[in-house]
Amino acid sequence: MSKLFYLSLIICCIACAGAEAQTNALMREGNMLYDEKRYKDAANVYNKAVTKNPTYSPGMFNLGNALYQQKQFDATRKVMENAAKVSKDKDTKGEANYTIGNTYMEEKKWEDAIEAYKNALRNNPRDADAKYNLSYAEEMLKKNQQGGGGKNKKDKNDKNNKQDQKQQDKDKQDKDKQNKDQQNKDQQNKDQQNKDKQDKDKDQQDQQHPQGQPSKLSQQQADQLLNALQQEEKKLQDKNQKEKGIPVKMDKDW
Repeated sequence: MSKLFYLSLIICCIACAGAEAQTNALMREGNMLYDEKRYKDAANVYNKAVTKNPTYSPGMFNLGNALYQQKQFDATRKVMENAAKVSKDKDTKGEANYTIGNTYMEEKKWEDAIEAYKNALRNNPRDADAKYNLSYAEEMLKKNQQGGGGKNKKDKNDKNNKQDQKQQDKDKQDKDKQNKDQQNKDQQNKDQQNKDKQDKDKDQQDQQHPQGQPSKLSQQQADQLLNALQQEEKKLQDKNQKEKGIPVKMDKDW
């Protein structure tokens, strides 16, 4: 094979990998919006994923569920029929037909609902909810024909089986770890800022009150110092008077 063929093959692989990464990112975003019950926004994001990859059955399946939550039943059936057609996974085919059955149940189209639930069970005979709703639709059809009523159906549409739930959980764990690391970093910065401020305040205090500078005397200490100076001055005066021959006045001690 030529080098040109290998180069073309490498370019094709890179392009496919990039498209797959974009699709996965859109699916994660759509799942977050769906969990927040923002079904219209979720449907728009899922639609982008399907547009990038028209045969991507998980994207179709999730798009169908978002449309169902908005009660857009015709659009839901169209998308779910495509999902069941392109998917090779029987469980996905079963879930798609189950949702189609639910749309017919909402519209009280019992015969169409029965057929959809039968298709769901052909792909997944273990689906207890599909069995229940099939029985309910058959009973409602019978009572309708006889002019009777019915009971509440069981709706399992929130069982989405999102295909990339594991990746979504991993992204959440990574985000939590990043938030925790950022909090620790912020706390360290805050502690360092507090320490720098304390050091700065201490330096300013040292400049205002240098070490070795006498502190302010109390009133008692000032009085004692003044008294000592007066005593020294008196002694000095007495000495000078003695030297000049001037009699010194003596204090009485009797």
